[in-house]
Amino acid sequence: MSTEFHKLLFEISEALVTEELAALKFLSLDHVPRRKLEAIHEPKAFLEVLQEKDMIGAGNLFFLKELLYRIHRIDLLTAQLGSSREEMERELRGRAQVSPYRQLLYGIAEDLTSEDVRSVKFLLQKQLPKTKLQENASMLQLFLEMEINGIIKEDNLTMLKDILQRFRADIKKKIDAYEEKKRENYSREEVRYPVSVSVHPEEKGAEGETAKQHGKIYKMKNIPHGYCLILNNHIFRNPRYNREGTLQDGEAVKRVFKWLQFETIEYMDLEGKKIYETIKEYSKKDHRNMDCFVCFIFSHGEKDKIKGVDDECVNIEDLVSCFTGTNCPSLAGKPKVFIIQACQGSVRHPSVAVESDCSGPLEVDASPLTSIPDKADILIGMATVEDYLSYRSRKTGSVYIQSLCEKMELLCPQREDLQTILTEVNNAVAKRELEGSKQMPKITSTLLKKLVFEVPQ
Repeated sequence: MSTEFHKLLFEISEALVTEELAALKFLSLDHVPRRKLEAIHEPKAFLEVLQEKDMIGAGNLFFLKELLYRIHRIDLLTAQLGSSREEMERELRGRAQVSPYRQLLYGIAEDLTSEDVRSVKFLLQKQLPKTKLQENASMLQLFLEMEINGIIKEDNLTMLKDILQRFRADIKKKIDAYEEKKRENYSREEVRYPVSVSVHPEEKGAEGETAKQHGKIYKMKNIPHGYCLILNNHIFRNPRYNREGTLQDGEAVKRVFKWLQFETIEYMDLEGKKIYETIKEYSKKDHRNMDCFVCFIFSHGEKDKIKGVDDECVNIEDLVSCFTGTNCPSLAGKPKVFIIQACQGSVRHPSVAVESDCSGPLEVDASPLTSIPDKADILIGMATVEDYLSYRSRKTGSVYIQSLCEKMELLCPQREDLQTILTEVNNAVAKRELEGSKQMPKITSTLLKKLVFEVPQ
């Protein structure tokens, strides 16, 4: 990267103070994981993280401009980045990368006086621990704690309104205006489906029930329906870690998703950095003429991370975050599915005496996922719950993936939705005995509708 670009970032970082850094971190929470931001204590490190996340670059300074505009550093915006307040106001129409929710909370924090903040702390005594309500805690810090504890979220600001109504009704009205605008946007974007009306409305049956439920099903109208991306790590640089049986998993997934009319692509044996780059590449594609995105990841790993064949790790949260509505707008409102075959620890589930289903020696993988970004329209299916092993046959593939593919071939023609199918998979895998142990898969979902895969006639 150019010396001029680094010099520019250095000069901007030198001009920022502690309170402004806190504001920048807060405004960036939709783009950078919270735990990564918590580890940042000076502006240079913050700008470095934005570069790592591809949020800024030598030819891409829009997000940095927006951040400086939001924190009212128009002097830096003008002197260092050559933009005026008026130019930014024009550019931000329809292009803002800081969400209206973050803008609202930051604006409220700016409007509250020191006395107001003390009042908020007093009214939160039953909801937050005393250690979080210290005299030096800022309003932005309080908002962060309220989010962590589920007191406020993008679609639920009721408690914050109740608090502000007691002493700052003028600011409470700002939240009312935000919520009203949000409702207007939803009503404009709502998809309306034609509903057939029966001559005998009291009649019930398969067709009537389907029509009733149709508005709650994600649309599947395009061919192909979307990408099915498979990242399959088989041969590692250290041969001890080769994952025999994973080729069978890849073949099973390709068979099922080609049948379901997805554009199916498999990448083999990727290094850690390449895993992230590949996911990022697909998040930047134009998905406007597609209905869905599906990603399978098969590899080793460790807590919260997937390992590349070079033993380098990538955070699973970072991979999933590439597909939030902000980072991948052409998939906003459409389902994003991630299926991860990997362990989440080294503990074995105890087994009761049941007949063995195994047809050969089993191996384990190691890679966990303990949290996902709290974004809509994302489903993650994991081979096992936290801290436990998952199993893979060297001959026939992993227990979880093979069961999933079998259930999809059986239940998709019956128009069962994906969560129902995954629940069936959970049940099937949980019943099996795996070399004296058991395995319990896990589903984590923020889907807002049913995801039903259309089977070609």
